[in-house]
Amino acid sequence: MSLSQNAPTSKANKREELKKQYKDGEEIVSDDDLTRGKRRKTDKEKEKLQESEVVEMKKLENLIFGSLYSPVTFGKEEEEDGSALFHVDRSAVRQIPDYEDDDDEELSDEETGQVVGIRKGEAAWEDEEEKQINIDIASVNRLRKLRKEENEGLISGSEYIARLRAHHAKLNPGTDWARPDSQVIDGESSDDDDTQNGGVDDILRTNEDLVVKSRGNKLCAGRLEYSKLVDANAADPSNGPINSVHFHQNAQLLLTAGLDRRLRFFQIDGKRNTKIQSIFLEDCPIRKAAFLPNGSQVIVSGRRKFFYSFDLEKAKFDKIGPLVGREEKSLEQFEVSQDSNTIAFIGNEGYILLVSTKTKELIGTLKMNGSVRSLAFSDNGKHLLSSGGDGQVYVWDLRTMKCLYKGVDEGSTCGTCLCSSLNGALFASGTDRGIVNIYKKSEFVGGKRKPIKTVDNLTSKIDFMKFNHDAQILAIVSTMNKNSVKLVHVPSLTVFSNWPPPNSTMHYPRCLDFSPGSGFMAMGNAAGKVLLYKLHHYQNA
Repeated sequence: MSLSQNAPTSKANKREELKKQYKDGEEIVSDDDLTRGKRRKTDKEKEKLQESEVVEMKKLENLIFGSLYSPVTFGKEEEEDGSALFHVDRSAVRQIPDYEDDDDEELSDEETGQVVGIRKGEAAWEDEEEKQINIDIASVNRLRKLRKEENEGLISGSEYIARLRAHHAKLNPGTDWARPDSQVIDGESSDDDDTQNGGVDDILRTNEDLVVKSRGNKLCAGRLEYSKLVDANAADPSNGPINSVHFHQNAQLLLTAGLDRRLRFFQIDGKRNTKIQSIFLEDCPIRKAAFLPNGSQVIVSGRRKFFYSFDLEKAKFDKIGPLVGREEKSLEQFEVSQDSNTIAFIGNEGYILLVSTKTKELIGTLKMNGSVRSLAFSDNGKHLLSSGGDGQVYVWDLRTMKCLYKGVDEGSTCGTCLCSSLNGALFASGTDRGIVNIYKKSEFVGGKRKPIKTVDNLTSKIDFMKFNHDAQILAIVSTMNKNSVKLVHVPSLTVFSNWPPPNSTMHYPRCLDFSPGSGFMAMGNAAGKVLLYKLHHYQNA
């Protein structure tokens, strides 16, 4: 029967067939396995389609909005498919030149996947409706500013957009200095000098220092910038009080002198300050020593009838005095003229003794009404200032040997110290009560006795004063108290707030000097030390 022929085989027969097929290397797949395989294949195809869609979307976003999925890098050339589809129209601000020639090869669709025939400098797409729309700029109040003529009303859409852009560029000009290829906008003109010489634009395009330390200009008031250096006489301190410190005109040589009868010379560099020479004067405790301004000699004096002259070239001491016709027992106080021709000594009973630096002989005398306490040369040695016990300041003309003017020093009963600026425009007068008056010499001689500034920061007798080379600093010293030193900022007529240095002791100051370029300031004290400071404002020593 046919039914018997189609009857299923026994389970044993099926096992035998499967074993035989496995031995032959064939794979048995059931209907269920086929169904599952088809589903997996379908799922994989769907995932591939989704991934390809995502890739295509990213490509499209990159083409339109730029690379959103990769970091921005500089200095690399553009990729072949990186040319932009959109172009910002800056025609209202400035013309962007078309750098591409008309015969440039157009990129193919296969290479770029972009619209064919778009060149750099051209818009990729334009709205045709802009040309068809007309806008009435006269009917809307806020749009009337876009009119070029008073009666203008309707304009096209493209013209409207161009005027809006031009108006925005006018209100927001941007940083033209940062664009080397920027052009003049709306008729603005630049300075010819700035264009030729670079001007401000070139300064702003560089990363170099914009602030240049200008040396020799005006010194700032308030706080003085300085540094404490190694003591000037650290190589050989004095055994007694320092009465004189003075810089040579070369700014490297400094002399120190005091009651230990030694005249010392140091080479000042701010680091080692090497001692050059030490000279002992057996019969003269030194009250004052000073270089001649020309640097050829050193004048040394003490409480004696004579004084010494030391020739630096010959390294020879000459003892001068007593002066012929004079009976002074002491020539301890003197001043040297700026032209190095005259030495003025304080004499007895109001006399001023004038001695030639060449012959070392007395060449004239001047007589005050009261006793003489202080002297100061001015106007390159043509004038001499003096003050003393009568509280007045005398101005002498050394060419005629006559008194040009005599005036009362305001608030003074006894003048103790005088100093004049190097150019002779200013002078300062100190008193026994610690008051310092600063005058303009031309006004004082003209009859105006009012000082331009009165400094009353010290309360004891003023013993020493000194202007620096450009008369921007006035140093005031009183030997009666510790740390009694003040530095005045002359342009503003104010005292530096950070001087004397806080938390430091200067002992009892005795004398002070600035180097020729004011880069160094040296101060001698009663402890035998010469303190050295660097003034940062001044570049040259």
